[in-house]
Order: sequence, then C-alpha cells, then structure tokens
Amino acid sequence: MQRRIAWFAALLALVLVMAACAPVPAGPAAGQPAGEAPAAATGPKTLTIATGTDIENMNIHVVTSSPSFSVLEHVYETLFYMNEEGELEPLLAESIEPGEDGSTFILKLREGVSFSDGTPFNAEAVKANLEWVLNPDNSATFAFLIDQIDTITAVDDYTVEITLKSDFAPLPAHLSHGALAMVAPSALEQGADFLAANTIGTGPYVVESWARDEAVTLVRNPDYWGDAPNIDTVVFKVVKEDGARLVEVEAGAADIAVRVPPAEAARLAANPNLEVVTTPGLRTIYIFFNITKEPFDDVRVRQAVNYAVDVESIVTQLFDNAARVSDAPMAPPIFGYSAQPPYARDVDRARELLAEAGVAEGTTVTLYHPTGRYIQDALVADAIRSQLLEVGLNVELRTLEWPQYVPFVRAEAPDNQVQFAMLGWSTPTMDADYALYALFHSSQIPPGFNGAFYESAEVDALLDEARTVADQELRRELYAQAIATIWEDAPWLFLYSEVQVTAIRNNVEGFVVHPSERLIAKWADKQ
Repeated sequence: MQRRIAWFAALLALVLVMAACAPVPAGPAAGQPAGEAPAAATGPKTLTIATGTDIENMNIHVVTSSPSFSVLEHVYETLFYMNEEGELEPLLAESIEPGEDGSTFILKLREGVSFSDGTPFNAEAVKANLEWVLNPDNSATFAFLIDQIDTITAVDDYTVEITLKSDFAPLPAHLSHGALAMVAPSALEQGADFLAANTIGTGPYVVESWARDEAVTLVRNPDYWGDAPNIDTVVFKVVKEDGARLVEVEAGAADIAVRVPPAEAARLAANPNLEVVTTPGLRTIYIFFNITKEPFDDVRVRQAVNYAVDVESIVTQLFDNAARVSDAPMAPPIFGYSAQPPYARDVDRARELLAEAGVAEGTTVTLYHPTGRYIQDALVADAIRSQLLEVGLNVELRTLEWPQYVPFVRAEAPDNQVQFAMLGWSTPTMDADYALYALFHSSQIPPGFNGAFYESAEVDALLDEARTVADQELRRELYAQAIATIWEDAPWLFLYSEVQVTAIRNNVEGFVVHPSERLIAKWADKQ
C-alpha cells in the first residue's frame, strides 16, 4: 500500500504540472478562430529543410529513426508532448490520472479534434491505435513502450481507461513518443501497405508528395484543430553529403541545414544571412558488437576494442569538442544516468586482452556504418579502423544508405550478418527505461533494438524491476546497477553523445531543434 500511495502521489504531481502547462501546440490565439492562419505580410510561404536521410516509410507506428519522426510528427500527433525542458504537456489528451482501483489510468481526451479525412478523434481511436501497436502481428518495434498495458477501454467518447499488468512508472512519458501517435482508425483498417504509403492524422500538415530519396513535401492542413501554422508548405529535402547541405543553406536553396559538421560552425556563423544553433542532444552514438559472432562473443575482445579506440581524440579532432565522451550508455540529462570510469585508451591492455582471447594478429573484422545519418559518421568509422589496426585488427568498412542500413543491421538470427555496426539512440522520453530496456533487455533482441543480441539475466531482472516501481530513488539505484554491469560486459564500443549543430537562415523564426533531434516546423515563420 505504501508503494501504491507513492505511485499515486507521483502521478497526481504530474497531472498538476500538466494542468499548469500552457500546451504550446494547442488552441487558437486569443481572438483567433481555430484553424485560421495569422495575417501574413507576404504570399504563400515555403520552408525547405535540408536533411541527410529520407524517411523509412509513412507508418509512424513502425518507423524507427528520428528523421522519419521529424517529418511524420507534423502529420500525426501524440497524446502528450515532451517539451524542450523535459516537461510533459497535454496535446491530444488533456490529462492522465490514476483510477480508483490502483491498477488503472484514466485519460481525458481533447474534444473537437478530427483526422484529416474528417473522422473524429475519440476514445475508440485511442483504443484502436494502442491495440494496433500491442498486436504482435503488426511488428510495431516500439511496442515495449506500452507492453505493461493489459486492457484499454473506451469509457465514453472522450475518456479512456487503461488497465495495467503492474505499476509502470514511465507510461505517461512514453505516451509522448511519436511511435504512439494517433492514426485514423480508417487508415489502420486498410492494412500495412496502405499505412506505409499514406497518412491520415490530426496534425497541422498533410503529405502532398513523397519522392523517395529526394523530398517529402507537406502542406498546411486546412482543418487543423489548433493554431494554423504560419508556413504553408514544408519540404524535407534529402541532401546526403554534409558539404552539399551547407552549400544549399548558404545559397538560400534551403532555409535550414541539419547535422552541420562542428568544424564548420564558426565559418557559417560569420555569414550575416545565417544563424548557427547548437542544441545539446539526447543521442548517444555507439557501435554494437554482435556478441553471438566471433570474435565478439568473447567479452575480452569487446573490452579490448574499447581500450583500443581513442574516443577523446575523435571528439577533439572530428567534432571540435562539440560532443561528449560517453561514460554511460546514455546522455547525462536522462533520468537514471550513472557515470562509469571511461575506457581510456590503453593499446597495451587491448593487445593483452586480444592475446588472452586467442585473437591472432591481423584478424579481419567487418564494421558497418551508414552515411549521411550521423555527424561525421564515415570519418568516425575510418578513425576507428585506423586505431584498431594499431592493436592488430584489420577492419573492413562497409557503408549502406540509411533506408537499407536499418533493416540490415537489425536482421533477426540466423540471417544477421553483422559483426559490429554503428548506430545512435536518442531518448525523447528522458527516462532510462527507454534508454536501456530497448537496447539491452533480452526480450528486445532483433527484430527489436537489441542489435548486440545481448542477454544478461541480471540486467533483465534490474530493468524489469526498475520499470515497475514508483520510488524514483530506487529506480535510480536499479539503473545504476544495470549500467555498471552493461559497462563491464561491453556489448558496445561506447563512443560519444552528439551535440546538434543546425544552420538556419536569419529570416526564419520559431523553428525548433528539439534535444530529441526532432525538427519542428509547425511554429516557424519566414519573413
């Protein structure tokens, strides 16, 4: 009972915070009818964003990358919004409260909202979406976000009752994740192929066109329930090369260029037409080892690689210190972060461990990495190749375009061909459950996000307990224990946390580069 009371107290505090928050994206301005655009000084406005990668597809319940969510969250909306300060705000849901019996949540929904095909957003729509994600036949990779839900009941048109299998501390934050955005039930009923190529949401924009590997074009939703955006058309233009994105924004062909190499920041800042925005990130860049494949099935080899790679020099030389050497599998702002002693470079120790593991001098291993997805990704991979050569490992580099890369490196056994591969993980919920459970719990082995095929009974037990207790200090302790074990087991080459550097032309206002890496254009204006 004591624990349950603490759980309710925490939830009530959250409800009070949410009630006090002014929901940034919701509601018309004073004296302005919902859906009516503010008076514009010019004609139709187009905002062009030069991104490095295309979206995976249009089904927000199954995409996995921030570039996909950045686009699709303009079309689809979540029940709650996690703002830049890590505070939860109402969006399609107005509140979340504990039910009377101690095992339920009650969601109160916003009224007067419709999907872009005219069908109403209501409790049945919420039930349909959450049940779609939970249905294993749909292969929703982020189903772990709500897997402690037992039943979902539409009490009335605007009230949803969620019954839990057990206490589940991160649920409110998880409901802000883009993978749980609300899709029109009329679209869900048409199946996976329809969802992959079509969008019917409640958001401020609708998709006008998608030219694969070229651009996604969004136009303003004329029936949007909230403040109409100032920008009529938003184009997410795929420009894979870093240098080409900079040329686009400097020439005015693009209004915004993302993932600017930090070494270019000072030069761009000197351009009177540009503003360079630096945003602390929640993304950790890492290289996971497939611990089911030689030689990385031996912990000594994985530790040796961590000792061999000089992450400090990579951060200094390739990022101009605009990154942070990892001392945990997550970035410091995330709840549950616990710093570990870094693997400082020690070539002798690396060679010693490799010899103990029986790895012969000149052994060849294959490292996969994407291009255009992460800042300096190809240069980082090449630096790692050079440093591992110094300890006797020959590294073959294999590069894939992002849409092909993700399914390849996350292939299920026995089809998975990866020895080790580069990925990044952002934690938009700001909670360690998202940062650790998805990547290290054995239940999340591919087709989930645990690409290392890492299995630890100890870590599983700690992560299971941490997500089902209400005491936040106890949760911190459990996560600290899990992180210490993960650090020792080294299923990753731990690299760094990114800082986002974005170039924005100075006639653009209100564009948000979220710490979660979401690019939010719905509050932008262009003079």
